[in-house]
Amino acid sequence: MLDITDDGHVRTLTLNRPDALNAFSEALYDATTRALLDAADEPEVSVVLITGTGRAFSAGTDLVEMQARTTDPDFQPGEYGFPGLVDALAAFPKPLVVAINGLGIGIGTTIIGFADLVFMSSQAKLKCPFTALGVAPEASSSFLMPALVGRQNAAWLLMSSEWVSADEAQRMGLVFAVCEPDDLMDEARRHADVLAAKPLASLMAVKETMVRPIAEQVRAAKEAEAAWFMKLMGGNDNARALAEFTKKD
Repeated sequence: MLDITDDGHVRTLTLNRPDALNAFSEALYDATTRALLDAADEPEVSVVLITGTGRAFSAGTDLVEMQARTTDPDFQPGEYGFPGLVDALAAFPKPLVVAINGLGIGIGTTIIGFADLVFMSSQAKLKCPFTALGVAPEASSSFLMPALVGRQNAAWLLMSSEWVSADEAQRMGLVFAVCEPDDLMDEARRHADVLAAKPLASLMAVKETMVRPIAEQVRAAKEAEAAWFMKLMGGNDNARALAEFTKKD
């Protein structure tokens, strides 16, 4: 479900649910959150690199579980779930590198807002399907995406539910570099190694001083999004979208 490997001072977290396009179940949310918390506390880890297996980086939240959350009174959420992962990403004190190897949907795209460097396969593509699902944005993306790519690019990304190609993602400023598929991990790892060779205290100082000025806006966006998500999830538009999705399966 989540593969964790260390090489030097770089820890790689590989999402490994390829049959589900690496969609985040409650269990995968918990595993990834724990891995980030552990990496934050591990003095031998200077950089974390996140990627996926198969043809997807991550298809976002597991929509079968999302439907169960609204229809099954016995649904059991995870220990951390989606909110815990977002909190761990927002608080992660070390450089975070993301290598998008394939489809990135939902959190598979909005994680970019918390990354320090993002590499993307030329064959990958991104989508924020919030309006198609009748829900709100997530992961403080309503603040982080306009800050990263500007108001209009963010509006298209968050409102249209359309795919964004790797070239378009780079033009917007969503990603640091676009790589050929076979070169993606080598290039992401090369940059991670450059960072990991620097003093950890200095890396953390740079990140903390970059993140601190926006921390309150990130928190406020998360809370506003969560309120809208609770209001819209299970509503007619959301229920219809989820029913259509599960019917496809």
